[in-house]
Amino acid sequence: MKILLVGEYSRLHNSLKEGLQKLGHEVVLLGFNDGFKNYPVDFQLVKKWDSGLLKKMKIGVLKLTGFDFSSFLIYKQFWKNRNQFKDFDIVQLINENSFFCNYHFEKKILDFLFQNNKKVFLLSAGDDFMYVDYNFKHPENPSIVQPYLKGKIKDKNFINVLKYRTKEFEKLHHYIYKNIKGVIATDIDYQIPLENHPKYLGLIPAPINLEKFPKNEMKIGSKIEIFHGINRESYFKKGNNYFETALKIIAKKYPEKVSISIVENVPYSKYIQLYNKAHIVLDQLYGHDQGSNALEAMTKGKVVFTNASSIFEKHYQLSEKVAINALPNIDYLVEKLTYLIENPEEILAIGKRARTFIEEVHNAEKIANQYVEVWEKN
Repeated sequence: MKILLVGEYSRLHNSLKEGLQKLGHEVVLLGFNDGFKNYPVDFQLVKKWDSGLLKKMKIGVLKLTGFDFSSFLIYKQFWKNRNQFKDFDIVQLINENSFFCNYHFEKKILDFLFQNNKKVFLLSAGDDFMYVDYNFKHPENPSIVQPYLKGKIKDKNFINVLKYRTKEFEKLHHYIYKNIKGVIATDIDYQIPLENHPKYLGLIPAPINLEKFPKNEMKIGSKIEIFHGINRESYFKKGNNYFETALKIIAKKYPEKVSISIVENVPYSKYIQLYNKAHIVLDQLYGHDQGSNALEAMTKGKVVFTNASSIFEKHYQLSEKVAINALPNIDYLVEKLTYLIENPEEILAIGKRARTFIEEVHNAEKIANQYVEVWEKN
């Protein structure tokens, strides 16, 4: 098949592309590089007028006239190369706002994709209308809405979430659902709001290309290495404030036993090199299931503090831990870290189980097969 993957989050579509290519499919990836993470794409879109004086001018024009120059410039980039994005058997959108445009220009791009390709599918792999709506209506559900409701995140830093509560994006949501063949969830967090929806096609776990992660069992020397990578833009969304406080306590408690590395906003290629020597990786809070960063660390046999709730364990019928379920509770995090530091054999055991779990559930070639089956059936 000829397949167009639109958008990139945390290397999800890159890994899927690699799995699909192994199966003999022709795959093109269109989108942005996912910010500082700088993931590769075949056709790159660039956000323009996004800093400095041009950004101020853009905001001024938007306030005065309602015209969004950023959306217009993205649309122009797409339209210039539009003939490269038609006649595909399958188009898959990574999100309801894959092009980061306002309703007017996003719809113009999507109109072209819907009219000039055979089938279009949607992923629920991040914030979208149904996910955000569900979590505001169910604040008890662990999600990024929780720190916002506690006042940890200001509105201006939550715009990319709050936009899905506007009439414009609700309208875009209904337009997309009217035209797609169906929607696929990439983990349990996104499945929960979609259950029983007529367009929901099921959960397909995020793909991991195991060839990029050779099996390499950890060894523990004189110190246990703990790694914490911070994306400043999502600092409170990921629960980094809890991790940082817990690490300060651990550093004082075990100065001779642990070595702690903290990095901020580094490109993906550098990020993975920096955490290679780590035994424990602190990823994120507020959820049920892991994102791609956690999955890749688990693939390397590391113990990851991430989303791994009882709902996740039940879904995959796990009787032993493959990751540590991280909660927004400093005492809890310190307790879990303390146990691992004082029982290093448990670090090695969880790391081995984590790798096995990825091999069984997230293998990119197996996942690609699951996508192909769903695409062909619908």
